Amino acid sequence: MSTQLPESETETETESDEQAPSAPVQQQRRMERKRARAEEEEREAVEEETELDGETYTLKVFRYDPEVEGKKRPRFDEFVVPYHKGMTVLDALMYARDHYDSSLTFRHSCRQAICGSDAMFVNGRQRLCCKTQLSDLTDPVRVEPLPHQEVVKDLVVDMQHFYDQMDAVEPFFQTNDLPSGLEEQHQTRENREKVKMSTRCIWCGACMSSCNIAAGDNEYLGPAAINKAYRFAMDEREGEELKQHRLEILEQEHGVWRCQTQFSCTEVCPKDIPLTEHIQELKREAVKNNLKFW
Repeated sequence: MSTQLPESETETETESDEQAPSAPVQQQRRMERKRARAEEEEREAVEEETELDGETYTLKVFRYDPEVEGKKRPRFDEFVVPYHKGMTVLDALMYARDHYDSSLTFRHSCRQAICGSDAMFVNGRQRLCCKTQLSDLTDPVRVEPLPHQEVVKDLVVDMQHFYDQMDAVEPFFQTNDLPSGLEEQHQTRENREKVKMSTRCIWCGACMSSCNIAAGDNEYLGPAAINKAYRFAMDEREGEELKQHRLEILEQEHGVWRCQTQFSCTEVCPKDIPLTEHIQELKREAVKNNLKFW
């Protein structure tokens, strides 16, 4: 039997092979398309910068340095910063520091609105600078340290008291009912949803700074600490005994009952945690805990 293919089929396959590009050619074409896209994106970026060319924002920044004789008296310095699309207040502060005054001092870390280190008082409101767009603010932009906190230098405040209040509510998971061996300690979906918002706290201190009660009562636990206590008190895995222990911490004179429901903490929270709602719910739990029917 002959193994020779019919002449027509051989010609068809030969034509198909000639039309299909080889792997190196395909790779080259992909690279060319990728370079073309990159060039197009670069042209668009240049066009956007050209449109914004010459636009600036003026920063009025609080300055104070107790260690330098000429800077012990608080003042405001002005910095004119060139604006580009997407620029945040933190970007502007970094530009002012890098181009005008290297002694300008402020805290910042991740620049992703999750570390909480760059909370400041911007245009009369507590905000995260890395999350706040310059385009959303009126010019000039006034940047000050968080109110009701001791200023260390420029925009840096002493956060130790805030951390002490957070520690006072024992902000860590506890339980008397540990599973045996490798068994998991389950949490229902409903309970997880209940405490989910409270877990978003990034310890920025904005809520504490906005609270008029905390400003006048240095012993008040404050909204951040109470929210952290809520996160664990409402976690079903800790059990009723530990929940009662947490409620006893919150029922003290300078605990949840000092809150006057002004909603200032809720309004400034950069993570949209319903702080006032959590405080009121803990008040209800405290009342129920103390009701005795016998």
